[in-house]
Amino acid sequence: MKNLFKSGDIFLWFTGAVLGMIMFLVAGLLLIVSLQGVGVFWPGSVAEVELKDGRRFAGEIMQEENIPLTNVPDAYKEEVQTRIQIKTGNRDIYGLDFKWLNTYDIASLQYPDDFVIIERREFGNFYGRVASISENGTIIASGAQATETLDQFLRKALDVHDEQLHLEKGEGGRINRAIEDTRLEIKRLKFYKEDTPELLSSLEAEIHRLQEAYQGIQKQLETLHLKTSGMYVSVITTDGQTRDLPVSKIVRFYQPNTMNTFEKSGFYISKIFEYLTDEPRESNTEGGVFPAIFGTVLMVFLMNLVVVPFGVVAALYLREYAKQGIAVRLIRIAVNNLAGVPSIVFGIFGLGFFVYFCGGTIDQLFYPDRLPTPTWGTGGILWASLTLSLLTVPVVIVATEEALTTVPKGVRDASLALGATKWQTTWRVVIPASTPGILTGVILAMARGAGEVAPLMITGVVKLAPNLPLDGSFPFFHLDRKFMHLGFHIYDVGFQSPNVEAAKPMVFMTALLLITIVLLLNLTAIIVRARLRKKYQGSAF
Repeated sequence: MKNLFKSGDIFLWFTGAVLGMIMFLVAGLLLIVSLQGVGVFWPGSVAEVELKDGRRFAGEIMQEENIPLTNVPDAYKEEVQTRIQIKTGNRDIYGLDFKWLNTYDIASLQYPDDFVIIERREFGNFYGRVASISENGTIIASGAQATETLDQFLRKALDVHDEQLHLEKGEGGRINRAIEDTRLEIKRLKFYKEDTPELLSSLEAEIHRLQEAYQGIQKQLETLHLKTSGMYVSVITTDGQTRDLPVSKIVRFYQPNTMNTFEKSGFYISKIFEYLTDEPRESNTEGGVFPAIFGTVLMVFLMNLVVVPFGVVAALYLREYAKQGIAVRLIRIAVNNLAGVPSIVFGIFGLGFFVYFCGGTIDQLFYPDRLPTPTWGTGGILWASLTLSLLTVPVVIVATEEALTTVPKGVRDASLALGATKWQTTWRVVIPASTPGILTGVILAMARGAGEVAPLMITGVVKLAPNLPLDGSFPFFHLDRKFMHLGFHIYDVGFQSPNVEAAKPMVFMTALLLITIVLLLNLTAIIVRARLRKKYQGSAF
């Protein structure tokens, strides 16, 4: 044992074991998130369950677990008993989406082919059998033909919905923005006392014209609504209740019990595509997360635009130009300690300095006519990005300083001996050689910035943003707008949703997506770093 300690082999084994344990925990975390997230959109079969007391339930079996022996009746204690969690849907009827059923209470369990799952824009999925299709009170089809007719009606309803959406967000949005701009112009003229009766009359006439145009849009929307408002599908639940569902409120329907693997794969891909490209529904628990993906990536991009130059320049000064002494050592200690400050503290600082002070000052100087309604003096993606830049800049400074120290002194001396100035040596020799190390700091900064939520909650992120920070209206980039973020989406859906069980799959899927985006961003930086490292290894150094 003494020789073991003396040789150091035991410490080698200890460090290896610690590393292995960390890798195991990380892999376990990724495995759990992946297993829970990957299968969210796979269409599960619908089971019809009849209990011994005559009650009937239908839905997807989500999980099965053993029942504690103390909760099992004496008559069933001889064997291990289980219970299943079934997603019954039909929230507007039962109030909840899920129900636990003891297997010893089940009389029969079947998978009938005629069961359908109907995805709705409100109240979640509906499980039942299609009884009939009606239009304006007249039954169009029933029985086996009803499903085929429902497919035709749904295609028409989806086309109308897309047309309504295009009209609302396109022409309707443009008119609303024009009305708001004209209203602000009137306010500005009155504030600077530049208003004249003729000018005000002209602008008010313009607003009146725009409002009339918007009423025209409203009439078009009503006309489109009437095309599908009379279409209903009558669905019977497994316990015999009948509900008439408006076709215009249906997103899709499918019969999972009749689908083969190929059809289920196609359905799965279409759901993934919808998740990545569509907007959220049902308080973010259904639909897509495209606004959150866009907001997360844009925020990281803006953060890097600030944190990289500031971090690199600060590290260059500290390592290359500053006179080493107590002051520099104190600054380094402060930078290192800054990396350990809780992120919510940065959020409070960002709220006070960037939002209230900087944004409020901008409003006072450039938009006094719009006050007390703030323009920049409220949360937005710019202020959130700057707050995260402050949060991550110590990481870049420390990594850059470490990278600068790796450049051999002989290389610097050779450059100076050839007549290069200090700046030329730094710009043309030191920085290129330390770029791979700088990119390591950028990778770490991106990873931390993309996953932070606390500072964003008070500097600009929201549950649902009606508009993206980038769109087709001038000036195209709207950095004062609030935005959605994947990390906040996970928090909101997982902890603020009134229906936690229904939201759980979306939490795992969004977590998996956030991890994937961070990996892709880091992978891009790693590839660039590897190419730079290869380039400078093959150079004169």
